[in-house]
Amino acid sequence: MITLSFFDFTKHKFWAFAMMGMGHKLLADVKGLSFYKKLGTGKDGFSVIPDFGQYGFLAVWETEEDAQHFFMNSECIKKYEEKTAKITHYELKCIKCHGTWDGKTPFTADKSLVVQPDDNIGVITRASVKLSQQIRFWRYVPKSHKALWDNPGLIFTKGIGDVPFLEMATFSLWKNQEAMMEFAYKNEHHKKAIALTKKHGWYSEEMFSRFVVKEMLKY
Repeated sequence: MITLSFFDFTKHKFWAFAMMGMGHKLLADVKGLSFYKKLGTGKDGFSVIPDFGQYGFLAVWETEEDAQHFFMNSECIKKYEEKTAKITHYELKCIKCHGTWDGKTPFTADKSLVVQPDDNIGVITRASVKLSQQIRFWRYVPKSHKALWDNPGLIFTKGIGDVPFLEMATFSLWKNQEAMMEFAYKNEHHKKAIALTKKHGWYSEEMFSRFVVKEMLKY
């Protein structure tokens, strides 16, 4: 089971920033947690400027029961619930994944899962940006995501990452698979970004994964 959570803060922002480092202690012995990332986010979507009012938590669980127990009973979540203005939990079911994150492939695609026409689709793209390509990469980011903002098939999108500038990722949530595919394979800015990635070798490691977002968790 895979979950992605977003924590929004209007107060306690210094605490939230500090938890990016200190919070690992609260996750050290969590039952069933096989992979996780504490994530910062980008301001205004994909900006290089950090959004100190929102943080993410991506987790892979051995069982649904392990996830439920964590979100309902853990000290970590209780601390966040005391200080956040809003928490959003997504449950993700992987339908495609290739590439690695820190040398691992954290998600396993469920080949038996049938995508329905009205299923919401989530996409996580992740990359380690080479030091030599930082300027070229960040210069093109605004152009590559320009077409996203007015896209009628897009529900939500956010830049996420565990190391500023170097370890970057994005999460986008789409109304259905058709809307996502329309952008991925027909949008000119997106196609150019893929071509430039291959031409300049922006990344030392990358991963692309696609999910059915079955429901928003309510724990």
